[in-house]
Amino acid sequence: MKTRDRIVLTARQVFNRDGYGAVTTASLAEACGIAEGNLWYHFKTKRDLLGAIAEEFAERVKARLALRPSPDDPLGSYCVMLGALMQELRDYRFLYRDQQHYGEHVEPIASNVASWLVQTTDRIEAHLRSLVEARLLDWPASRLHDLAVNATIIMRYGLEHYTELGQPQGGVRKTLLQQLSLFEDRLDADAAAEIRTEVDRIGEEMRAAA
Repeated sequence: MKTRDRIVLTARQVFNRDGYGAVTTASLAEACGIAEGNLWYHFKTKRDLLGAIAEEFAERVKARLALRPSPDDPLGSYCVMLGALMQELRDYRFLYRDQQHYGEHVEPIASNVASWLVQTTDRIEAHLRSLVEARLLDWPASRLHDLAVNATIIMRYGLEHYTELGQPQGGVRKTLLQQLSLFEDRLDADAAAEIRTEVDRIGEEMRAAA
């Protein structure tokens, strides 16, 4: 891995772990195993480094938004979307959590963040609609958008909710189960069981990778 790429990866991990505001360029250089001057060669400021991470984040968001419901497997494609969204929230957690420390969003986030949020809700709604059309979910079409908005809010803020409660362990699984609670009683029983199995798998994979 090139030095620049290693710096970006390490910075993202350290910002997630310690918080953007608590990390100095000196401590970051130490975490990267390089001299501070070498870090400055690639990134003059933490803000410059934030921009590089933001570019990677934008590509991840675009890839996740490209995940559409599969008419052949609406349940499977819904679960794939859940996993991609939670992986994104976990991998770039500090971007969602630490804005009070880094200030205004950098590009390309600044120009796209509102649109991404709207598109995220739209994609969740599309996946839920596909479950309705497959007769796996009994939910009125007129209320699907509200359901998608609520699911978006829970998944967006769930990890920090459980952290603030002092219950960060298993936060991904808890968050996904909380959004499932919005409509689980209206799901086909086998579909609900399959989603729960996938939620357990997603949660365990992310816990093991932490």
